[in-house]
Amino acid sequence: MFKNRRIRRARRPLGARPIYTFVPNLITILSLCAGFTAIRYAADQRWELAVTLIAAAVVLDGLDGRAARMLNVTSKLGAELDSLADSLSFGIAPAMILYWWSLHNVQGFGLAIALLLAVCCALRLARFNTQLDDPERPRWTLFFFQGIPAPGGAALALSPMMASFVVDAALFRHWSFVGVVTVFTALMMVSRVPTFSIKKFRVPPGWQLPALVAGAAVAALFFAMPWATIAGACLIYVLTIPFSIAAARRFQSRDGHVQPAEEIAPTQEDDHVVDMQRRQPR
Repeated sequence: MFKNRRIRRARRPLGARPIYTFVPNLITILSLCAGFTAIRYAADQRWELAVTLIAAAVVLDGLDGRAARMLNVTSKLGAELDSLADSLSFGIAPAMILYWWSLHNVQGFGLAIALLLAVCCALRLARFNTQLDDPERPRWTLFFFQGIPAPGGAALALSPMMASFVVDAALFRHWSFVGVVTVFTALMMVSRVPTFSIKKFRVPPGWQLPALVAGAAVAALFFAMPWATIAGACLIYVLTIPFSIAAARRFQSRDGHVQPAEEIAPTQEDDHVVDMQRRQPR
């Protein structure tokens, strides 16, 4: 019996990896497929299904980083795949959806606005990839994003469409309103404006029960009115930007020094950052 086990081990190919190590990459591929399929349904003018698939891509993008952490998987292939999937699902797909839904009414100008969103999303991801090798980063990035993260940018750009699912108002679909929201989102994605990162929020002991009640209320609203809840969350997120700028300035004035990158916990971006830093070899 022991001899047979040794034979089976000897026949195992060198460099073979357990199947579970591919789980984060498979989740990333599902996110890419969701973004591509959203384009297909937008071409058929099935708008709600297209936006639902973008939302599914956002969820999957959060899961692949967590899966990589849980399984302790490192892969340069996974890191590059994650960037490409995010560029499609949160840049190209929302841009095409918005163009077919509203921006096509002004033809070349609308196409330029849609292209701006796709390009800015790609530039944001490329900038982050280059920052991974930066030996020093400001300490305030522990608690803030730089600009709007890619999944949040996709949700914000599509918020007029989600609002139109709730209120049948011509304003939400007018190319000028959609164009302003799209341009604002694109510029915020590549900006260095500090925005709050929820990952570092800590709930004091006395506020834990109220926080659970608030979370339950938000969940109830989401299941009762999903599009109104997401659109409202996007509006609240934008309204918090002045407060995040003020808070980041206080951090910068109090902590004017920088820390080495290895001393800073991975907190930038949505889970794409954690996934990239976990997967790439040091």
